[in-house]
Amino acid sequence: MGQYERLMAMAEDELTQYSTDARKIEKLRQKIGLSVSAGEQKQVKQQLEAELPTGGLFKLIEAQRQTVALPFWGIAGLGLLLGISFMQPIDFVATIIGTYVAITVQKLGWQLQAKRLVLQTLEDIEQRVKNPAQT
Repeated sequence: MGQYERLMAMAEDELTQYSTDARKIEKLRQKIGLSVSAGEQKQVKQQLEAELPTGGLFKLIEAQRQTVALPFWGIAGLGLLLGISFMQPIDFVATIIGTYVAITVQKLGWQLQAKRLVLQTLEDIEQRVKNPAQT
């Protein structure tokens, strides 16, 4: 597993913790500082800056993944309800499609949020290296 994948895994682990973004960055900063060299940090930062979207739908999914996925969960539930109550097997297609889209949206939002957390952490490390007196 490369450094990029390791950092994404560490960020996703931090996202599961209930804490503030500042605390997540602090904990991730310590882990990155111990395990990733400065050159690799710059490479990962450049890769993240190129990958992360700057606007549009992906930015909305990153910020509000559950809100964006909610209508698709509703479609899945409605398809299940109608499929069972009216005994229409075709309604189960809506359940399958709605569930797939909702899970995909939430997974994409989770990954985008992890990437943003790593990028913020790398920027924090870079700032602390440039200005060590402000720590």
